[in-house]
Amino acid sequence: MMSLDSPPARRASSPEPVDGDATGSLLTTATEPTRQKRWMLRIILLLSLLGILIGGTVVLPGLPLTPVDGPHLTHTVSRSDLVVSVTEQGTLESSNNTEIKCQIRGFSTIIWVVEGGTVVQPGDELVRLDTKRIEDAIGKHTTDAHMARATYERTKADVAKAEIAIDAYLEGSYKTQRQGLQQQLKIAQSNLETAQKMLGHSEDMFRRGYVSELEVEGNRFTVKQAELELGVRETAVMVLDKYTKEMQLETLQGQLRAQKSKLLADEAGLAMDEGRRDRAIRELDECVITAGRTGLVIYPPSEQWKETPDIAEGKTVRKDQVLLLMPDLTQMQVKVAIHESLIDRIEKGLSATVSLPELTVEGTVKSVATVAAPAGWWTGNVVKYDTIVDLPSVAGLKPGMTAEVEVIMATHQDVLTVPVSSVVETEDESLCWVQTPTGFQRRVVMLGDSNEVFIIVLSGLNEGDEVVLNPLQFVDEAEGEARQSFDDKEPGEDRMPVQGDPHV
Repeated sequence: MMSLDSPPARRASSPEPVDGDATGSLLTTATEPTRQKRWMLRIILLLSLLGILIGGTVVLPGLPLTPVDGPHLTHTVSRSDLVVSVTEQGTLESSNNTEIKCQIRGFSTIIWVVEGGTVVQPGDELVRLDTKRIEDAIGKHTTDAHMARATYERTKADVAKAEIAIDAYLEGSYKTQRQGLQQQLKIAQSNLETAQKMLGHSEDMFRRGYVSELEVEGNRFTVKQAELELGVRETAVMVLDKYTKEMQLETLQGQLRAQKSKLLADEAGLAMDEGRRDRAIRELDECVITAGRTGLVIYPPSEQWKETPDIAEGKTVRKDQVLLLMPDLTQMQVKVAIHESLIDRIEKGLSATVSLPELTVEGTVKSVATVAAPAGWWTGNVVKYDTIVDLPSVAGLKPGMTAEVEVIMATHQDVLTVPVSSVVETEDESLCWVQTPTGFQRRVVMLGDSNEVFIIVLSGLNEGDEVVLNPLQFVDEAEGEARQSFDDKEPGEDRMPVQGDPHV
């Protein structure tokens, strides 16, 4: 088989040409055009093959691109109004709720609760709590109250007895004892007077010689003894009045004060036990909670991390825990959680559109939380801030309804915009591809504010330009050839930045 690049086979009978032979020259001249045609055919086939494999063109900086094969969409750059907003899901609630709380101390178990969303009338039962613990408490506190009453009465009698003991001492034992000492004192005074008379008589008789000196000395000793006895009796009266009486009175008054203090303690203990008994009786009545007015009854919202509601039959509740809510349907609001990246743009007074299943309401941002809501596995560890949107009084709004809230953060009028999908963000710049008569051209653009669909163009594009809506697809098709072109360039040559190139 003949090869395209090999010369024709020579006949076996043909003699070998020699230098200067005319036959050899003719053969060489005849084969040159054939070789050139064959090399051109090879080049054409190679270029065709490369075109089929590449399916695109090489993009050079600053030069228009040739059209690419494959479908692509464009958008005409124009001026329009741009509304920048954030949309989040929220839940309707009332800003004025009547809270129905548990008034029983400790923990109680719910044995029945009205269904959420029920419209109740005054006196209708809302919640029933278990009463066994309270009934046991009533029995115990009643017994304690009776025992405290008995102790109080005994102490009260002891106080009265202590008060009587003071009067009994002053009017009884003290007087009797003092009278005895006074009588003994008078006897001692009488004995002293008698002894003194006897001494005087014996001294007179001694001077006359009728008695001996020994008898006079005996009478003188009797006088001394009577004087001593009189001093003892006087001292006993003085000690009784000045010391014994005061000591006894202080003792009796101290006992009275102690009994009065014990009486106060027993009285307080009695009041405490009776108060516990009475409180338990009141709590027994509060185990059945009834409605105080007509209205809608709903359950309080549970925390996001809880898998079951807080209020249900069999659940345990504590004192002052909110069991039910009776919302004011004329004062409704919706709570939404705004991502931390946007919370700086949310402020009080911004307009918001609240979309409900069959209703759309215009509201106003009422408040923005200064502290982020707790984040965890239930929120995907996303940090958000609670924002309250106030709603006007509209019929049909009920707590718990799911709403889609669009908060208007900014409104730009008559600005140049392009679709967000037409912009490719790199590490250093933002790019758009514009359709021109000669193909597609890459443009570096400066961008402004944006929403989910459009973005403001500050520079780099003109009104009326046609931008490609699928530049990533376009770059992906040309990326292989662009990289090959980059690899083939000599150092120092201009190169084309390609989406995904680590040098961009």
